Amino acid sequence: MPRTATAPRTVACTLALLVAVSGCGGSGVDGTPGADGVRDPYFPKLGNGGYDVTHYALTLGYDPDGRHLTGTAEITARAAKNLSSFNLDLKGLDVSGITVEGKAARFQRAGQELRVRPADELDRGETFVATVRYSGAPETITDADGSEEGWLKTADGALALGQPTGSMAWFPGNHHPSDKASYDIEITVPKGLTAVSNGELTRESTKNGRTTFAWHSAEPMASYLATVAVGKYEMKTTATEDGLPVITAVDPSQAKASKKVLAKIPDILEWAEYNFGPYPFSSAGAIVDREEDAGYALETQTRPVYPGAPETALVVHEIAHQWFGDSVTPKSWRDMWLNEGFATYAEWLYEEDQGGDSAQDVFDALYEGDYYEDDADNEAIWAFPPARPTDAEHISDAPVYERGAMVIHKIRRAVGDDAFYDIVQGWAKTYRHKNADTRDFTEYVEEHAGGDEAREKVSRIWGDWLYGDGRPDRP
Repeated sequence: MPRTATAPRTVACTLALLVAVSGCGGSGVDGTPGADGVRDPYFPKLGNGGYDVTHYALTLGYDPDGRHLTGTAEITARAAKNLSSFNLDLKGLDVSGITVEGKAARFQRAGQELRVRPADELDRGETFVATVRYSGAPETITDADGSEEGWLKTADGALALGQPTGSMAWFPGNHHPSDKASYDIEITVPKGLTAVSNGELTRESTKNGRTTFAWHSAEPMASYLATVAVGKYEMKTTATEDGLPVITAVDPSQAKASKKVLAKIPDILEWAEYNFGPYPFSSAGAIVDREEDAGYALETQTRPVYPGAPETALVVHEIAHQWFGDSVTPKSWRDMWLNEGFATYAEWLYEEDQGGDSAQDVFDALYEGDYYEDDADNEAIWAFPPARPTDAEHISDAPVYERGAMVIHKIRRAVGDDAFYDIVQGWAKTYRHKNADTRDFTEYVEEHAGGDEAREKVSRIWGDWLYGDGRPDRP
């Protein structure tokens, strides 16, 4: 609603307050609130509209004995529209104060939504800094499928895992994979403990019985890929032949069992670069915790988390995710098969290249129902199409992984190996550090399939294998 130029200033300001527009004494624009979610198909309230985060600077302190977290989140963002207010996702924790561009801002809490009303409206295109001070006992979130994420208590500290919604349990932000940003994460813990995160360690210092670890991630990262691990870790830095730092942090109880497989990381990275193109980040590595602390692995950016000493195939899977999921990140959680299909297929390719079963052998076993000992597990692959999980509870089910990988293999068979690897490497290069969805992928494959006949073959794959119900007929 436009303002009336002739209205007295006091009346205009009163009306502005009533309609929650804070333009009096501000920039003179008519702002509106940013959306309280991006309407993800499975998590409609996740993420927020009206702005784009470019950088998170998180200053954290954690006391494992009291399970108490203190935090200051400095969020640099760009307004995508004229904003009178904007939302952040934050589950639990107590907020003691918020400033926007150095001025105190009003805020309200409603579930996971933290609504921030700046003292002055934000103009479209304006870069601003919002600083949130918070504290409390961070929550562990139980997902629809029964797995736990968020802030997990471990035997000697904590482990933060964020897929798909857990990152909002330990810092405020725009927690949808479509909004990626760079990160600086500084964690202070009792002396004798180590705090590990993504990227590279830029500073470590001890004072008054507490040690601070500062980690820097320059490349864009979706918030669900951010991690913090606090505990007694054996931390080691090596490098690939090309000089890429490989930083590993291993729980002492897992050190002996993990040594051999972690030593393979440089070779696996070299294999992955040969197949997928240049590694997309400035460091690599692993965090190996006790099996009971998490119960599942996660492709946290640059430093995947493993529950106990991992098998080689799992390391291959999580390293492949650095290209597929971490660098090329889905636009919504409906596109998760692009992450898991590629990472699962990487396992097949690696086994094939190491002289084991071929990718075709694995495909055949899955199709014929001979892959798993349990018939129910074999049937589960056909429960729904990879690109259409039924709901949030099933985004990590077999069709997303195994049938997703089968889609990738069908593309390989349709276009031939030369065109296939060109497509894979071109896809990773074109969408490097960006977001993409299933339509982006199918259009890219068709464009680069190599002729009308190949395009016709891959277009049939979408209907039968990617979107079709049940087990497709095998030509």
